[in-house]
Amino acid sequence: MSIKVAIIGAGGMLEYHANGFLEAGAELVAITDLDEAAAAKAATEYGMSGTFASPQAMLAEAECDAVSIIVPNKFHAPLAIECLAAGKHVFCEKPPALNAGEVEQMIAAAEASGKHLMFNFNNRARPEAYAMMKLIEDGTVGTINSAQAKWIRRTGIPGFGGWFTTKALSGGGPLIDLLHMVDLAMYFMGYPQPTHVLGQTFSDFIDQPGFKGPWGIPDNADGVTDVEAAAHAMIRFEAGQILTLQASWAEMVKREEVSVVFQGTVAGGKVERLFGSDGLDDTAIDTCEIYLQEDGQSVNRTVEVDECPDMGRARSAANFIRTIQGEESPLNTPDQALALMRVIDAIYQSAETGQPVSLS
Repeated sequence: MSIKVAIIGAGGMLEYHANGFLEAGAELVAITDLDEAAAAKAATEYGMSGTFASPQAMLAEAECDAVSIIVPNKFHAPLAIECLAAGKHVFCEKPPALNAGEVEQMIAAAEASGKHLMFNFNNRARPEAYAMMKLIEDGTVGTINSAQAKWIRRTGIPGFGGWFTTKALSGGGPLIDLLHMVDLAMYFMGYPQPTHVLGQTFSDFIDQPGFKGPWGIPDNADGVTDVEAAAHAMIRFEAGQILTLQASWAEMVKREEVSVVFQGTVAGGKVERLFGSDGLDDTAIDTCEIYLQEDGQSVNRTVEVDECPDMGRARSAANFIRTIQGEESPLNTPDQALALMRVIDAIYQSAETGQPVSLS
């Protein structure tokens, strides 16, 4: 019997969620969005029988097993908790919530309901990530001692005065928006326990139209722009491992770069996506490499994988359905989401206080 999925939000990520759910054999049954026209269009496109004026009406009336949440960050936690309390599995867009405290509440709701709670950390589902994890798990890499995580943009502000740039709705700027590479680096490292965090945010260029990205949401002249343009940080873990990170929407860099580079006790490696001037996925260049010493020689190997323009988004959604069905293990867990948000919270705290933050 197929899993029946209802969707909250008809935004840009809907395409990827829907494609992944359908790929895994799920049935899309209902959708709700404040934009009723967008919801109706999506229902027609994906053959959903019901459109609803609110998530509450959908939960009360639609026959579904799981709910996909695609809304601004502020509403992730309350909607997830409401869906879990209604006995539904939940697949939630990133970031998990505005902060770690909200994730704790989500985890409690999931445990009380006995349902799956997963997040769209889609970069774990990229072919490059699968290939690299295989090399990590088979001992090719050894222990990862240090890593560098980047998602940097030169001109990538996703609109001014909208929810992305309003801290009360988003939780922050690129640090929380582009947390994928921090998550992927910690995933490769085995999600070790962080002990100390030192971070700094920068607001240069955050209000300058010349740094707006080629996509995003329309500007709102009456809205708020009160988040950072860039963030840099260093995280130390219990076993002495180190992770440095750089996240930016607007920063003086050559081009957009999405990467995790790491140094292991046996080998190093890199997963990278470089964007062209158009900033679009279809024209980006992906690489997956491993660095070894063999017979006294430096050897760099390219790991060949299938192309994946959507950066694993559909595959991530498919994993959610297959996890419910018992066909796959979950690509991410609520405990990992909580650990990630504690790191994000600590970076913002360190930036505000000018002091390192202890997490041990």
